[in-house]
Amino acid sequence: MLDELLAAWISRQRWFGGKGRAIDSLSIESDVVIYADDPGLRHLIVSVWQGASRDRYQIMLGMRTELPDRLKHALIGTHGHYAFDDGPGHHEWYVYDAVHDQALTHWVLECMAQGSGWDAVRFRHLPGVTIDTSPRSLVLGAEQSNTSLVYGDAYICKFFRRLIPGVNPELEIITALAVRESPHIAKPYGWIETDLDGTPTTLAIMQEYLSTANDGWDLALASVRDLYASMPELSAADVGGDFAAEAHRLGEATAHVHRELAGAFPTDVIEVHEVKRMAEGFRRRLGRAVGEVPELREHVHALEDAYHQVEELTVEVPVQRVHGDYHLGQVMRTPIGWVVLDFEGEPGQPLAERRALSSPLRDVAGMLRSFDYAARHLLADHSEPESLEPRAAEWADRNRHAFLEGYAEGGGVITPADAALLRAFELSKAVYEVVYEARNRPSWISIPMAAFRR
Repeated sequence: MLDELLAAWISRQRWFGGKGRAIDSLSIESDVVIYADDPGLRHLIVSVWQGASRDRYQIMLGMRTELPDRLKHALIGTHGHYAFDDGPGHHEWYVYDAVHDQALTHWVLECMAQGSGWDAVRFRHLPGVTIDTSPRSLVLGAEQSNTSLVYGDAYICKFFRRLIPGVNPELEIITALAVRESPHIAKPYGWIETDLDGTPTTLAIMQEYLSTANDGWDLALASVRDLYASMPELSAADVGGDFAAEAHRLGEATAHVHRELAGAFPTDVIEVHEVKRMAEGFRRRLGRAVGEVPELREHVHALEDAYHQVEELTVEVPVQRVHGDYHLGQVMRTPIGWVVLDFEGEPGQPLAERRALSSPLRDVAGMLRSFDYAARHLLADHSEPESLEPRAAEWADRNRHAFLEGYAEGGGVITPADAALLRAFELSKAVYEVVYEARNRPSWISIPMAAFRR
């Protein structure tokens, strides 16, 4: 049975969210023939039950009567008596993950260019765009929760493996900002959608592939390496790989994106009593974190003081759509400026929460934490991290300040009241990071712990 093959295979995939728990059952909820031939392509949505919980996953299923060596790593299994509705039937098919098969993935471009649609899966493109169907695809890296296909140097198509009913926040944001001709996003071309529980749901998004761009995290780490390799008497400003000018430009770009989001979507304010509830939320998360990571206990007083300053605010806090998971790995430096990627929001959070209005200071705090991570990332496994700690602190402070100056020059507003809220956002993020590192990379826990010594 195909469902049994899929159940055995899906539990081993990097993007499967139920690792460590037995699969009680897997059923095929939707099965659409995209291309009926040998090789053939079907689009599946499967439901996976683990105890009382159900998750849905998207699978592009390839089928061949003979499987070449280049696709053996993608093999799911063999399945007999599986005939295409309007194509040839064979006694036995090799079934496999079709995202790895260039002979089949071109149908994604074809269907998107044509606006093809079935009841259960619909391919869409933005008005006025032209999609070149000739580039061949390559699977990009080993992503944690999605699978991205790069088509030549033209497009990148991100398939959401685990499906959550509703329009993905990233699709909402990039299409809205594309209408405003924002220079700080990768141009959107199209998407794939279905209906889950009666709700239009995003299956994939295709955007411009920034083939000549550099990842923000990689650029920052290169700067840190230059500093650590330089003569001890040289400051971060004197080293050839100084990142401060780029941090300043990134701050400006961030402010521009926040202004564009405020113009494209509704805005609101959080009243004073709601601000106090926000501080209570910070405090509750701190309490849970201290219970899990006792090393935090010595910093509780300083954290409580920061949260108390938020409780003392007597002004309303503006809120709007934001990025929600903003850090150096979410930005790319192109020849003409910074581009922001992945507007999905914080992974693992409910869709409604990722689409909710929030203070833009949340994004600012995320980037400030990312500068700290870049500065200390190379110290985590260093034999003598103490010797480089002053240089790490200098690099982080210099680039944090440059980013904030750029944010202000770009039109971002940080009032004295905002400064208290920004500090609380940043410390709450560091508390989250401490718990994450304690669970997943204990040797890195010193990176977020440094935030409490600032």
